[in-house]
Amino acid sequence: MMDLPCVQWQDHVAHKWSGLDPELKETFLSLHEIDDVFKCASSLANQQDLDAIQSISAGLSVKKDAEEAAKCREKGNSCFKTRDYKTAALHYSQGICFAPQSSEQLSLCYANRSAALYHLQQYQECLYDIDRALNTGYPAHLSHKLQDRRSLCLNHLPVSVKTKNDDKCSKSLTISSSEAFRFGICPQVSVGCSKEKGCHLVALQRITAGEVILSDRPFSWVLIPGVEKVKGNSGQGLDIQREIMFGAEHKRCHWCLAETLCAVPCKGCSFSRYCSASCQQEAWEEHHHWECPLGAELAAMGVMAQLALRVTLKAGIENIHRARQTIRDEQKKSDQYNPYMTVFHLLQHTEHQSISLRLLCAFTVATLYLKLSKAGPLPTSWKLSDASSITSQSSDGPKKKGGDSEWSSELWVVGSAVLRHMLQLRCNAQAVITLQDTGSENSRVQSVEEIRVATAMFPTLSLLNHSCRPNTSLVFSTGTADDPVGSQDSVGFNQRLLGEEWQGRGVTVTVRATRDINAGEEILHCYGPNSNRMGTEERRRLLQEQYYFLCECEACSDQEEEMRESSRNESGLLCTKCKGALKKNKGSGFSCSLLPCGHQISSSDVNHKLQEFRVALEKAVALMEKENPVEALHLLKKISSQSGLLLRDTHPLQGELADATARAYASLGDWKNAATHLEQSAAAISSQYGKDSLELGQQLFKIVQVHFNGGARGPALSVIPKVRRILSLHCGPHCPELQELNALEECLQRSTF
Repeated sequence: MMDLPCVQWQDHVAHKWSGLDPELKETFLSLHEIDDVFKCASSLANQQDLDAIQSISAGLSVKKDAEEAAKCREKGNSCFKTRDYKTAALHYSQGICFAPQSSEQLSLCYANRSAALYHLQQYQECLYDIDRALNTGYPAHLSHKLQDRRSLCLNHLPVSVKTKNDDKCSKSLTISSSEAFRFGICPQVSVGCSKEKGCHLVALQRITAGEVILSDRPFSWVLIPGVEKVKGNSGQGLDIQREIMFGAEHKRCHWCLAETLCAVPCKGCSFSRYCSASCQQEAWEEHHHWECPLGAELAAMGVMAQLALRVTLKAGIENIHRARQTIRDEQKKSDQYNPYMTVFHLLQHTEHQSISLRLLCAFTVATLYLKLSKAGPLPTSWKLSDASSITSQSSDGPKKKGGDSEWSSELWVVGSAVLRHMLQLRCNAQAVITLQDTGSENSRVQSVEEIRVATAMFPTLSLLNHSCRPNTSLVFSTGTADDPVGSQDSVGFNQRLLGEEWQGRGVTVTVRATRDINAGEEILHCYGPNSNRMGTEERRRLLQEQYYFLCECEACSDQEEEMRESSRNESGLLCTKCKGALKKNKGSGFSCSLLPCGHQISSSDVNHKLQEFRVALEKAVALMEKENPVEALHLLKKISSQSGLLLRDTHPLQGELADATARAYASLGDWKNAATHLEQSAAAISSQYGKDSLELGQQLFKIVQVHFNGGARGPALSVIPKVRRILSLHCGPHCPELQELNALEECLQRSTF
C-alpha cells in the first residue's frame, strides 16, 4: 500500500526489531497505550535510524538542481516544436521547480513557459511568467522577445484584467463570516452517541433525496504522488506510462489541489509547487516550513506519516494538551467546538492492529520525532505560556540527547500525537476523489475517470458510520472554496462542528441523501465495499480486515439479498462451452452453473484472459491518443469478438471496451454507432454501480453529447431528464455539469437540424 513507508524502510524496521533484546521485545508487545508505545519506540530510536532513512531516501532527492532544470527545459522545447504546448508547459514547470533561485535556468524556464501559455491562450498567466522571467535575471539581449510577447498578450486582454494580481489563488475564495454557515451539518440532522455505534449522525426530520446533509473541509490533507485510479486495473501500456510521467504532484497545487500549468515553486525544494503565491504562503506557514528540510526522508516515510505530522503541526502543542485533558462527550456539548478534538478522539484500534503495523508506525514516528528535534528550535507559537501547569502530568517523557533542549521532557506528547494520528488513519482517512479527463485534447467525446488525488482527515465526515447499502453519496471539490452546495441548500447549516476560525479551503466534501431518509434513521455512507459490486462474504471480510468490525448493515443482514446473490451470476463470466453463467467455486476456479454442462475453468486461465483483453484495450486507447482511430477501432472489434465468448455484456471490462469503441467511432464522425456503444457501456455501468449512480449519470451525459453532435435531437432530449435527475441527486442543481446540460437542452429545443 503506497500510504505506508517505503519497502526499504519497512525492511530496516524489521531488521532492527530482529536485533532487539528479547526482554525489550516482550516489553513493547505488552504495551497498548499510545503514550507508552511511543515512549518505548522513542527510547530505541538513534542516529543509526537517521542515517538509514537518509540513505534510503537518497534516490528521492528533492534538492534544487540546475542541470535537471536544463534537462526539463529541453524536453519542453521538444514538445513545443511538435505544438504539444500543454506537455511543454508541464516540462517547463518541472524545470522551474528544479531551478535554484539564483540560476539562469529559472528565468529561461519562466520565459519558455510563457510562450507555451500564450499558445494555450492563457494570456494573463503568460504575462505573470514574463514578469517572473524578467525579475529573475532573464538575459538582457533576449528581453525584446518577452516584450513583444507581452504586447501580443495585452492585445487579447480587456483593460479590466490587465492589472490583475497573481499573488491570490485564482481557484479559491475567502469565506466571509456571513457565509460561514454554508459548511457544517444541516439542521435536520443531529449527532448521536452510543456504545455500539460511537458518535454518529441521525436524521431529526425527513430528508428528501438530493438534499445536502453536510459539507465539510478536511482538518489536514496530503496530495498523493502519481496517478492512482479508483477503478479498474492498470495493465501495461503506453497510455499508463504517459500518465505517470506527470502525476498529481506535477499537475496540481500542493495546497488547494487545483490543476495548474503555471506552478509556483517552493523556494527550498524541487517537489512542492502551488497555483499561486498565496497558496504557497499558506502551506509554508501551516506545515511546509517543517516539511521542506525533511524533504526526501518524509517521502520515504509515506503519506500516512506525513498526514499524521500535518494534523499534529496544525493542531499545535496547546491544542494537543487540551485534547489530552478533554473528555469527548464534554467537548461535544461545548458551544465552541474545536475540530481537532473530533480528530484527536477518533478510534485508533491499537488492540486490533497487527504487531508489524504498530511496530512500523511507532519506529517511523520515533525516527521522525528525533529528526525534528535535531532540525532546530520550536516555533514561537508552540512555546507554552504556562508549561509547568499544563505539562505537570507529562514530564516523564524521553529525554533527547544532543537535540534542542526545548524538544525534551514535555514535548514527547507531540510525538505521541503523531503516532496516534498515524494509527487512526487506517480506519479514518478519507480518499479525496476527483474526475480526470482521459481523452486526447481533440477528442470529440468526453472521457473521464475517477482518480485519488489526496488523503485527508475530515472532522465531521468521520462521524458517519458505514453501510454496504448507503443512503448518501460524497462529492469532492478541489481548487475552490466557492459554495459547493448552492445558496438554496446552505441556509441553516450548523457551523459549530467546524470551528469559528476556519477559513476558505481548496478542498471540500459535500454529502447528499441518495434516497428519502426518515426521522430517526442513521446517516450512513460506504467505506468501500458496496452491495452493488460485491457479495456479502467478501464485503464482510474486507471490512473486518481494515476497519475491525463485522458488518451487520441492512444489506449484510438481508436474507433475501443473500438469496439474490447466490442466484445471480456474480462473476460476470460465461461458460465457453454452453454460454451458461460461470460461478466461483468455494476453493478456487469457476464452474458452469448449468448442471448438464459442469465445465470448469481455473482462476489463472480467467485472469490470463482478462489481462490479455486489458492489455489490448490499453493499446487501442494509445492508438486513439496518437489520433489513429481506424486502427484502434479494428483492434477493439477484434478484442470484443473474443471477450464476448467469456464475458457477459454487463461485465465491467465489456463496459470499458464499449466505451472505448464509442470514442473511436466518434473520432471518425460516426455518431450513430458511437451512441449505440455508449448505451452498451451504460448498461454495464448500471449493473455494476446501480441505476441511480453518479457513474451512470456521467455515462448518460456522454450519450447526450454524442446525440447532440450527431444531430439526433429526439434521442438527446429523451436522455436529458435521466441525466438531470441523477446529477441533481449527487451534485446538486447548480453543478457545472448541469449548467452545460441545460445549455445543450436549450440549444436542442431551438434547433431543427
